[in-house]
Parts: sequence; C-alpha cells; structure tokens
Amino acid sequence: MTPAQTGPDEALLKIEQEGAVRLLTLNRPQALNAFTTALLVQLRDALELAARDASVRCVLITGAGRGFCAGQDLSDPLIKPPMAAGEAPKDIGHLLNNYYIPMALSLRAMPVPVIAAVNGVAAGAGASLALGCDLVLAAESASFIQAFSKIGLIPDCGGTWLLPRLVGRAKALELALLGDKLPAAEAQRIGLIYRALPDAELAAEAMALAQKLASMPVKALAATRQALDDALLLDFEAALRNEALLQSRLGFAGDYQEGTRAFLEKRKPSFTDR
Repeated sequence: MTPAQTGPDEALLKIEQEGAVRLLTLNRPQALNAFTTALLVQLRDALELAARDASVRCVLITGAGRGFCAGQDLSDPLIKPPMAAGEAPKDIGHLLNNYYIPMALSLRAMPVPVIAAVNGVAAGAGASLALGCDLVLAAESASFIQAFSKIGLIPDCGGTWLLPRLVGRAKALELALLGDKLPAAEAQRIGLIYRALPDAELAAEAMALAQKLASMPVKALAATRQALDDALLLDFEAALRNEALLQSRLGFAGDYQEGTRAFLEKRKPSFTDR
C-alpha cells in the first residue's frame, strides 16, 4: 500500500492507495476520530480528489485506533457551547452548511463505490458518515449510536434522510429518539448495514470487497446508486423513465460493450469505464 497525494496537516486523514482502491483513514485516534472542521475539510477534499483520479475505482473509509468516528468534537471552536456568562452560543447551522453538507454531498456524488469499514464506535455524524457509504462492514465489537438527542439536537450529516430509508420510520425514530447503542450484529439484522464481521477479519475483508468492486463496471455501480436514490422520490412511471435514461447512457459506454462481448466469448471481462 502506498501513500497517495495529501494536503496540509495531513495527519488528520491518512490517504493510501492499494491497486485501484483509495483508502481514507480518519486519524484522530486519541479522540475516537471525532470530527473537527479541519478533518471535515480534509475528508471532503480527499473525496473530491479521488473522484477526479482515474486510477481510483473504489474508496474505502475507516478509522484509526479503536473507533470509527465519535461524531462532532464538541470542543471545536466553531461549535463549543458558551462556557462563560455573556458568551454567545454558536450557530450550528453554519457548521453544517459550510463543512458537513459539502462533505456529505461529495460522498453521495462519488463516481465510484464507497465502502465504510466501521472498526469501532460510529456515533452522531460518524454514524451518518458510515451509513452514507454504499456498503457498510463493521467489526462485531463496533456499535452505532444516534447520539444527537442526548445533547438536544437532531440527526444530521444526512441522518434524517438515511435512517428511515434504511430501517423504516418506526425503527429510525427509536434509534434517533432514544439514542441507544446499537451493536454491529443487530445493525446487520435490521438492515442498517451490510455485514458484521469478527474484529480480526474486518480490515482484510473490507479491502477484499473494495478490490472486488474496483474490478466491476464502476460506472454502472454508481448509476445503480443514483437510480435507487432517485426512485425514492419518483412515482413508478417516472422511475421507469429514469431507468430507461440511465440504461441508454450505459448502453453506449465501453463497459457494456466489453461485458457483453466477454459474455459471448466466454472470457473474463476487463472493465475500464469510470
């Protein structure tokens, strides 16, 4: 695995490349990789860099140490509550509009599949980050916590959109209102994540899955994500029309030509579109 291009203050986010997989590791282990504004900017920039890099065919996000991401670091100056009389409270909307939303939109618009390897606690916005990925693997010791209600807030970083779509309204309300810890195995059982794994197997299995996706027609995989997301907002006929539009575009792409030729020639395809 080799280091990829990084930006200033790169220690907050490790960026590595293994074949066609870009590995992004949140790197504040002393704080369970809680978000600061600097980390959010670096993650957004790293996603946008990967989106522009033709060598990247899958992105894998994980955390350093014993946590995936504990959510927002409440000591960050942009959100730290008043600690002295007369001190004005911070506008959390500013933090969301200028840091979280750009990162979440960059994640959702990735032209390649994105995997989360949740190696420990994923709380608050950290849980939203994981659930915003296309496939979520988690160590059996990991957990997901909608911690917002504990401090008088609502799920953000896409949480209100993601939760009911993944587990339904009733379960989403249970998770969001009560804020209880959800073990990885239970998260898999209710369909919140793809798979829970023994801790020792997580890193290798996540990379193997990333390499598998990287070998597939990633342009079609990204279009599949788009079609499923679009369909949640469309009526049936509109969804059918959207499928036809996307299929038309993919039908002219090289991967479709290669895939069908390989099928007819009884050989393994080599996909290159992105």
